[in-house]
Amino acid sequence: MFVDKTQIIIQGGDGGNGVVAWRHEKFIDRGGPSGGDGGNGGNVIVVGSRNQNTLATFRYQKELVAESGKPGSNQNKHGRSGKHLRVQVPVGTVVVNEQGEEVADITKDGQEVIIAKGGKGGFGNAHFISSRRQSPKIAEKGEPGEMYEATLELKMIAEVGLIGQPNAGKSTLLSRISNAKPEIANYAFTTIRPNLGVADIDKNTSVLVADIPGLIEGASEGKGLGDDFLRHVERTKVLVHLLDAYQEDIATTYKVIREELAAYKVDLSTKPEIIAINKIDGLDEEIVADQVKAVRKVAGKDAKIFTISAVSGLNLKDMMYEVANVVAQTIEEEIEEVDELPVISLTNTDEAWEVTETDEGYVITGRKIERFAMRTDFENEEGVARLRDIMRKMGIMHELERRNINLDTPIIFGDKTEYGRMTY
Repeated sequence: MFVDKTQIIIQGGDGGNGVVAWRHEKFIDRGGPSGGDGGNGGNVIVVGSRNQNTLATFRYQKELVAESGKPGSNQNKHGRSGKHLRVQVPVGTVVVNEQGEEVADITKDGQEVIIAKGGKGGFGNAHFISSRRQSPKIAEKGEPGEMYEATLELKMIAEVGLIGQPNAGKSTLLSRISNAKPEIANYAFTTIRPNLGVADIDKNTSVLVADIPGLIEGASEGKGLGDDFLRHVERTKVLVHLLDAYQEDIATTYKVIREELAAYKVDLSTKPEIIAINKIDGLDEEIVADQVKAVRKVAGKDAKIFTISAVSGLNLKDMMYEVANVVAQTIEEEIEEVDELPVISLTNTDEAWEVTETDEGYVITGRKIERFAMRTDFENEEGVARLRDIMRKMGIMHELERRNINLDTPIIFGDKTEYGRMTY
């Protein structure tokens, strides 16, 4: 089956540790600090590729991990930074994190997006020399790279989506108007994966068409083939809604599909639509006219309705010209649409911190203080003393004192991930 969704672990490379080193090891304090900084960890980068068609590769490659940075060394030598990991994914791939937030949306060939940042390398002791601290014995640890479980989801990018109930003739229509060769048979759910085809309208115009697998009532809730394939409709600009002319209650059939489009997590019923009543060859003109009248009654007087035969090609040329016109209009409207510039508010969220009392002790959270904690070597007294100074400058120590913290009470840095602990 078509692989269009998979879960994977993504991890940026860890930063390299800084080191404590001296210019002359025999005279440590007089030799002067010369410990170099650690290198930065590599980023994980996804790259859009037209040569990739599915996410099948990631069924076997469940982790994407960038290279870690190398530690620093003496003589102020900086550690080598880790190499970035570039991973090719099909155009149309969306990366979503554990919170359901969209991290990347790959819509173009060659587009690159960093989906996991590498950790910063730790400073060596040469970084901490000052007029007050001539011989610092402090070196930072490298930060861990960003890590999370992501969902890769492939949403096909086509300008036109063919929708309709199973066996409405979508595959036949796609094969007739384009270069695609989908499986065609006289039973429901022949198509179990979206098919793509290029439809040439004339010498200068062509559109990319996707045959979306048959939708049934309840598809938006996962029934039938489920809503897995409704996601492919999201990116189409125009929908061609195919109806079987032989259906007794064609209006109800139309309404069912429209309701499923509207019930999806993104309202797809607002997309431009062209209705095609298929399989009219062999039917009396009066019967066809009645079917058109029934559909127009629920679709509205302005609905674009064509009566066609995907098998014989009857009226297909006129319909495809209209499809191309609507696609062109939609693209033009998207270009002309000018959104107001977003108001950017500068908030100092990195500086924010929170103290929470738990059974284990006091938990300190906040982006800035957690980053300092993850870089601190808690086995190094000078490193811990530096962290205390930072906490005092940020006001954290004052808050702990206000809460009457005891000398032996543990102070824990980080909530979901613990970056270290010390006592007051």
